Parts: sequence; C-alpha cells; structure tokens
Amino acid sequence: MKEVNSESIPLLIYGGRIVDPSQSVDQVGDLLVLGGKIMRIEEKGIPVQPQYLLIDATGLIVCPGFIDLHCHLREPGFEEKETIATGTKAAAIGGFTTVCCMANTNPPLDNCDTVNYVKHKADKEGFVNILPIGCITKGRAGKAICDMAALAGAGVIAFSDDGDPVSNSAVMRCALDYGRKLGLPIIDHCEDKTLAAGGIISEGQVAKRLGLKGVPAAVEEIMVARDIALAKLTGAKVHIAHVSTCESVELIRHAKEKGVLVTAEVTPHHLTLTEQKLMSKTSANAKVNPPLRTEKDIECLIEGLKNGFIDAIATDHAPHTLADKECELSLAAFGISGFETAFGCLMSLVHENKIDLITLISKLTWGPARVIGKNGELGTLKPGVRADITIFDPNRQWIVDSQQFVSKGKNTPFDGYKFNGKVIATIVNGKPVYLDDSLASSGKTRNLPGEK
Repeated sequence: MKEVNSESIPLLIYGGRIVDPSQSVDQVGDLLVLGGKIMRIEEKGIPVQPQYLLIDATGLIVCPGFIDLHCHLREPGFEEKETIATGTKAAAIGGFTTVCCMANTNPPLDNCDTVNYVKHKADKEGFVNILPIGCITKGRAGKAICDMAALAGAGVIAFSDDGDPVSNSAVMRCALDYGRKLGLPIIDHCEDKTLAAGGIISEGQVAKRLGLKGVPAAVEEIMVARDIALAKLTGAKVHIAHVSTCESVELIRHAKEKGVLVTAEVTPHHLTLTEQKLMSKTSANAKVNPPLRTEKDIECLIEGLKNGFIDAIATDHAPHTLADKECELSLAAFGISGFETAFGCLMSLVHENKIDLITLISKLTWGPARVIGKNGELGTLKPGVRADITIFDPNRQWIVDSQQFVSKGKNTPFDGYKFNGKVIATIVNGKPVYLDDSLASSGKTRNLPGEK
C-alpha cells in the first residue's frame, strides 16, 4: 500500500474505462484533473504535460469516488474501537472518498460543539471527506428533539439516532417536520425494541438449532411501515437504514410508487451472507443488527437495487475491539468492520451475474449523493466538480486477512475469503490518498511526488 499526502497536483489518468452513471458515461479514455477539480474527459487522448502525475489505468475502471452513507468512526468516546484517522484511512483503502459518520459517539453528535470537534479532527487527521450526521433527539434518548436548525448550521447533512430508533411516533413526526423545513433527511434505524428484546440472531431454523432467541422480520417492518406513514403525513424525506427483509423492500416500493419521499440503503453483508453464517466457529463476527436473514431476503434486496427501490449501498462500518467479539455469541457486540471488504464483497455479485457493474457503481456513487442532496457535487465526474475518484481492477484476486486491516476493527465474517475485485487508487479533492502497491511495481505511475 502506498499513501500519498500531497497538495493537489495536475493529474492525468489515462487509458481506463471511465464509468459515470450520473452522466451515462461508459467509455475508454483519459481524465484530466487540474486544481483539484475534474477538468475534462476525452476519448481520443489528452496531451501529456511534464508537470502531470500520470496514472496508467489500462484494464482498470475509473469512476466517481464511492460515498458511504452510514459508518461509525467511533470518535469521540470509543477510540479503542476506531479513530477518525484509522477509520478514514481504511475507508480510502476501500475506495470511499466521502463517508457520513453516525451520531452514536460519546458524547453524541447532539450539539454543535461535538459536531465541530469531529469536523476539526476530520480536517486535521482525515484521509477522506467526512460528512457528520447529527442526532435526532438529545442524548439519543428518543424524547426531546435536538436543536436541529443549529446542527444544520454546524454542517450536519442528516439526522439519526442510529443504533436506537425513534420509538415515539409523535417525536418522529416532529423530527420529520423539522427535517422538511431544513431540507435534510431523517435516517431511522428501524427496529421495534419491545419485539426485538433479547433477540440475538434472525428468528428461524438457525436460531432454533442454536437455542437462541430470534429477531423476527416484523421487528424491522413495523417501523418501516410507520416511518413511511409519517413521511407521507409530513411530506418529509425519510431514509431507511440497512434494509434487510423482503417485506421492507415491498413497503418501500409501494411508498415510492405513491410518491412518498422515502429512500433506502442496504449493506454488503446483507446482500451476500445469510443466517447460516452464524453456525461457524467465528459466528460472533457475523452478529449484526439487523441480523443476517435468509437467501430469499437476499434475492429481494438485490431485486430492490436493480429496480431502484433501494437507492444506495452503505457499509454500516462498525469496528469493535477483540474483547467485544471474542466471546460467546449472546454476549458479543453487534457489528461488522466493513470499509476494507465492502467492494470485494460486492464484486462477487457482479461476477455471479446477480447485478451489473454499472448498477453497482451507481449505488456506491450517484445513488448515495442523491439521498443526501449532494448530487451536484458528489458522485459524479462532471467537469468543474471536486475530483473525488476511485480506480479499481474488477478482476484482481485477493484474500481477506483481517490482521492486515488498517481499521482498528478486525471483526469481519469475511476473513480468509477470496474476492475478485480490488480498489487500486483513491483520489480525494484531486489528491491521491491511496495507491495500491501494484501501481508502483508495474510502473503504472510516473512523476509521483510526496511518496513515503
């Protein structure tokens, strides 16, 4: 792995397959970056100047930088699990140029001082762009609404009590009303806590075999239905986090067809793993909330992506310490460390012909940008926008080794998996922040300043 911490420099990426769903672009050509912005894309070649950093992208895909709508950077308060520095460095390796960090820190992002702290740390130590998500309620307690206008002024791009749903419907209605006035989405973790109480994994045959209390699909679906009803009532935009069941997809489909302002995301692990993964020796690393479901649910989620009912793929990156996970399943923490495996995992769907490459790229770029209203500045390679770019090899084979993760969280159910598809370079604001070793060893980069 090579990291490059340089000022924005003239950059010419040549000979790659340039894919930008926001412009319906899919062509082999060159891409020029000047002053940290996309200058132009040309099919016939752009003349090389001596000052350019050159990246030979022959055989590689060049696309807008990936955007993660849902991650946990843990700072402030849980730095033993992750920090802004380690988390964003891991995100860069995963091809993400922008990440939206959730508010369940300690203290939570329910006030401007904490939001400003995160932004300051991001400017100072972050490898990629960080967009903070503010709390809906004070202390994430689900009772009193935060000063949402002040948080919006401080720069949050959405509101969520992630990890905890806003169970009180009157409070949720109030939040949606404020969100509509501010033009920002409300993101809800859809879980009926009373119905889920004591549940460890998805309710079904695996839970019975393990003698564990299960979490029925209705736990999610009840809250999805409620949030859709409240979004319709208020005319506000609600975003459903980590959708995991067939019925949730159906509810979202019907709502979209009726014009309700609802969007949704799905995670790589819910698209590729079933509850059967909980039968393995390392099952604690597959314990996640919402839980892994069935093969039928995966089929519905994939169809939801293909048909546009699910707008984005988000990692829900949730790093934990070894102590959090190296224990019996009932005591283990919920969550998967996802930045560094997300793309390789998702490319398995492409290679298995379950989803096409263009759709996958769209759900990692243009789709999430539209959810947060940033489609004019993120998730695109339009001339004049900030140069956030991901370059990947769709066929590069590699084996997941969690001990090599840059993230502090080694908690992954994909340890030892062989993936086909790897991020080769990540460029943020016109600056290369991650370059795979293969670029240097193959001579695919020239005039590279600031290497270390």
